[in-house]
Amino acid sequence: MRSNRATVRAGVSLAATLPMIAGALALGIPAAHAADSPARDVLKGTKPLWATAKADRGATPDSGRVKARVYLAGRDAAGLAAYAKAVSDPASPLYGRYLSAKKAQARFGATKAQVAAVTHWLKSAGLTVTAVTGHYVAVSGDVAAAEKAFGTQLHDYAKGAKTYRAPARTASAPAALKGAVLTVTGLDNAPHTAHHDDQLPPPDAVFKNSGPFSSYYGSNIATTLPDAYGGKIPYAVRGYTGKQLRAAYGAGGYTGKGVRIAITDAYASPTIAYDAGAYAKKHGDAAWKTGQLHQVLPKNYTKTEECGAAGWYGEETLDVEAAHALAPAADITYVGAASCYDDDLLDSLGKVVDDHLADIVSNSWGDIEANQTPDLAAAYDQVFQLGAVQGIGFYFSSGDDGDQVAASGVKQVDTPANSAWVTAVGGTSLAVGKDEKYLWETGWGTEKATLSADGKSWTNLPGTFTSGAGGGTSRTVPQPYYQKGVVPDALATANNAAGNRVVPDIAAIADPNTGFLVGQTQTFPDGTEQYSEYRIGGTSLAAPVIAGVQALAQEARGGKPLGFANPAIYADYGKQGVYHDVTDNPTGSGLAVARVDFANGVDAADGLLYSARTLGEDSSLSAVKGYDDVTGVGSPAHGYVQSYRRH
Repeated sequence: MRSNRATVRAGVSLAATLPMIAGALALGIPAAHAADSPARDVLKGTKPLWATAKADRGATPDSGRVKARVYLAGRDAAGLAAYAKAVSDPASPLYGRYLSAKKAQARFGATKAQVAAVTHWLKSAGLTVTAVTGHYVAVSGDVAAAEKAFGTQLHDYAKGAKTYRAPARTASAPAALKGAVLTVTGLDNAPHTAHHDDQLPPPDAVFKNSGPFSSYYGSNIATTLPDAYGGKIPYAVRGYTGKQLRAAYGAGGYTGKGVRIAITDAYASPTIAYDAGAYAKKHGDAAWKTGQLHQVLPKNYTKTEECGAAGWYGEETLDVEAAHALAPAADITYVGAASCYDDDLLDSLGKVVDDHLADIVSNSWGDIEANQTPDLAAAYDQVFQLGAVQGIGFYFSSGDDGDQVAASGVKQVDTPANSAWVTAVGGTSLAVGKDEKYLWETGWGTEKATLSADGKSWTNLPGTFTSGAGGGTSRTVPQPYYQKGVVPDALATANNAAGNRVVPDIAAIADPNTGFLVGQTQTFPDGTEQYSEYRIGGTSLAAPVIAGVQALAQEARGGKPLGFANPAIYADYGKQGVYHDVTDNPTGSGLAVARVDFANGVDAADGLLYSARTLGEDSSLSAVKGYDDVTGVGSPAHGYVQSYRRH
């Protein structure tokens, strides 16, 4: 997994204390069980696609060690999916009839008898049970014991330049367990991680933007730089603030009062309370109240070097400050994962659901769909469904590499944004004019051209693709019902005649060249730690912005949770004043901004770098009139927040 933030950047170690608090959208089971033999149930999707006969390098030694998680299907997996759909659909008589966390667990969670039976089975195979939660039983042991338990041999397979372990056939569980097992993860040991998309140094090393800047879009024209697209172009904004974004997305007088937002990322910034407080004070956001910002953190962190733990601090900072900027009265809880691995990120999501820490959950991380395995997809979907029945909605950034061809060589979408049970948030380039007036948006897609050596032209205009909002058509997730009739058939059927999930669902500001100003403690070249500010973007910005807007909408609805919002989002498609219909060419001519960067990222000692950055050039993806796979149904217009008063 990676953090989805594209940076145009990238505090004082003050001890600011935070209050601490300890598939397809259908009516079936995400990972169905089918009879393999009279005694076993197949756990579909547990043999990864890369474990082919050609890649097989032979049996894994019996003495090798395995750490796995056996996820529990619960009492009624099909009923869980059905109820999650019903309470989320405005057309359903059960719409909004959410369950408490306790009632959801009692109705759909695993029984004590199921947990005991699964635990006994694993122990009898020779595995050691290391943890038992309401979602899974974790085990460890040697390869021989794992093979006995799951009815498959484990082999070593070549995957790229490396070799990993994986099941030689699909794993299974005893039929006597009567479907108590949803899936098992960990039999293959290929990394399942979140990776950063950062284009500049991590936030533990300072990054500062060079001017000149625009204070709002078009306020400062680069008159001394060459023309582009038939005229002079404006300098990039210094970074929009909450006041500008609230105006652009129709906040009105709403503040998110009484609404709870959760943010999940890996690790935790040690200076988040100081940074968030300093930023709000400096830019006119409402001051944080005592007890308004919380953290829920694991006892121990793992894989800190492998995951680049310090690189996640800026992600948390962006998410917290952006959400507060849009919804300054909302309660925000940061839930940090122990590492960037899927198992730990799943744990952070599970904490939100099990303790119902919030109604709106912003998640600015993901990975390419090719790296997702069906076993993990089933585990994620179960958590999302358990959240939906409680009125919890999950918002995931759609990615920062457009169609992913440049980054991975394959046109694909991101995960978990591809899940039919989450709201995938795409990205735009945003123009906010004088007096916070919304001017227009394009789909976020950047091509970069550098200034020629003589300063008289832009080299190879429009330049090369650098980043853009993720989107496209899933290869694995069937089309959910709420997209039918809105998503064009050409997109839905791009990979499957029957139709698949298309990403994203909705969009907001993401382009780092029209980005958000963020404040964070960073390490300066002299070794001192100081609060500093820089402009940032990526769909990692879009996700918390939409989470903030949703908090405003929940307040407008009288505080009643919005839950899984996609059915309502698509139901309002086409209604006047609800969405900005974002296209790549809103002004009728090519668009770009001039950007100036310090060559060393800190100051002008090593010179300045000049570039022209296009707006609305997202790899092979296009923002067009109507629904598209860059911005979904569009961005929230001035009638969006108010529209929830009628839901």
